Amino acid sequence: MSSAESSTCVLCQGRSADDQLMRVEVWQDALWRLTMAVASETPGFAYLEPKRHITDITRLDGPEAASLGPTLARVTAALRDETQTERVYIYVFGDGVAHLHLHLAPHHPGDALNDQMIRGELITQTLPSGVTLIESKDFPPLPEADLRAINERVRQRLA
Repeated sequence: MSSAESSTCVLCQGRSADDQLMRVEVWQDALWRLTMAVASETPGFAYLEPKRHITDITRLDGPEAASLGPTLARVTAALRDETQTERVYIYVFGDGVAHLHLHLAPHHPGDALNDQMIRGELITQTLPSGVTLIESKDFPPLPEADLRAINERVRQRLA
């Protein structure tokens, strides 16, 4: 990372950028910062970001990588409890800000959020296990052989 990247990064500005991003800081430690929206369609919408300039999830390393799981567990439990919901969705988008930030969204049935990650008209099927399979009519599944080949390449790379 160049110093020019972090000097122009809105998230690297910390609290001084919170007003323009319509959020407030509610917690921080040496590595992470949690802010919450003051303008949102859903109560408790929050953002977790590393203090150090890390551009995206694929570049997460060092102490931030080691602490991500415990940090997520702690902050999502607080969001869950304080918004009285059972589930907190976690989204990671590349939405025009070149600094890793996780969107944390407490979800209540009937709120503005949904669990649709696939575009198009959806087809749902309940599997014998009770899990709901969701597919798009507009984007049919890719060939299984192609998917299995990618799976194997990832398995080998991580072995």
